[in-house]
Amino acid sequence: MPLYQAFELNHAILAPFRAISDMTKLALSNPLNPMTHTPLGKSIAAACEIFERTTRRYGKPSFGIKEVEIEGQAIPVSEEVVWRKPFCEIRHFKRDFPQVQKENKSKVLIVAPMSGHYATLLRGTVQTMLERHDVYITDWVDARSVPVIKGTFDLDDFIDYLISMFHFFGGDVHVMAVCQPSVPVLAAVSLMEASNDRATPHSMTLMGGPLDTRVNPTEVNKMAEQHSIEWFRSNVIMQVPWPHPGVARAVYPGFLQLTGFMTMNLDRHMDAHKELFRHLIEGDGDSADKHRDFYDEYLAVMDLDAAFYLQTVDTVFIRHALPKGEMTHRGIPVDPSKIKRTALMTVEGEKDDISGVGQTEAAHTMCSSLPESSRVHYLQKGVGHYGVFNGSRFRSEIAPRISEFMATQTRKLNVVKRAVRAVKKPSRKKTRELA
Repeated sequence: MPLYQAFELNHAILAPFRAISDMTKLALSNPLNPMTHTPLGKSIAAACEIFERTTRRYGKPSFGIKEVEIEGQAIPVSEEVVWRKPFCEIRHFKRDFPQVQKENKSKVLIVAPMSGHYATLLRGTVQTMLERHDVYITDWVDARSVPVIKGTFDLDDFIDYLISMFHFFGGDVHVMAVCQPSVPVLAAVSLMEASNDRATPHSMTLMGGPLDTRVNPTEVNKMAEQHSIEWFRSNVIMQVPWPHPGVARAVYPGFLQLTGFMTMNLDRHMDAHKELFRHLIEGDGDSADKHRDFYDEYLAVMDLDAAFYLQTVDTVFIRHALPKGEMTHRGIPVDPSKIKRTALMTVEGEKDDISGVGQTEAAHTMCSSLPESSRVHYLQKGVGHYGVFNGSRFRSEIAPRISEFMATQTRKLNVVKRAVRAVKKPSRKKTRELA
């Protein structure tokens, strides 16, 4: 039996056991039940929750951002979908400012990674950036929910989607690429600059991205290099089983990606669940809630279209096509040296074990035509991959630098625009003389 079908069957077989576990936990949570207050009852209830949580399927979480605090004032936030294609939506987090208060109109498009987790993994990133910007995010669609009639989705399509998004904003946007999309974002901007497309974003911030995985290769990078693309095609590509809407679509399943993530730090995850068991017995609700919140997000995974996964592995991790100058998009060379208008900021984490230090900074070497005044690199001390875009260091040290970088580029553009208008519009005295 194919592995994906076996996974689905196993999930179905465990369904009645999860139901029994839930009922047992509920019975042992009733204060009128004498067993509830005994060490044995607390242990059984805790074990039931651990079993249920480790065998359930985690659905797509919601962003759940209802308000943001700006200058000490709570501003309501509402979500709306403003752009849609089969494999992606753009969500806008609209800040409902009072009429008397001037809204910060600087638009930021956060390009979430298409690497197994949902865009909601960047909830903290969105929340932080909302304090200073008008925020949009790419919300990628789970490939198993896209019918095969909609076609496939590969790295070239990803780049096409990005170009379409930049046209949607008319170029009036700053883009932040978190991890994997650093490559397609840099490629999209390169192609647009080469064709003199005026809809290029004002700036691009590339964060913890695998732009040149030859630099300080991590275990993830080494694993990719040790296998051919045919090995990946034969071992990790599967077909979506019935009854999912994307039945028969070739995908890289999310549960395989999650298995890879978990095994990289298996001891840490096992210790976390042991701690949850202890917190539940001791009645430490706050610590248990923190565990639930993190793993509700971490264990929610999506499938990737096989065409995208294989092309990305081959282009980025095996052939290193972008830094070698060999990457193409539908036959057109991708040349970052063509970038002259879109400013560049790169951000890395000192302890990043997914994208090694220097892999993202390599963008500066590729973007050789950008003036020094339009480029910034920042290495955050003491953080790993996740800390590059979330957590206390991101909020207090990284995000303010990104915002200042964007503000600097916006001020430069405004100066240029005023200068252009002054040249095009003759003075009143000159106009009278001409008359």
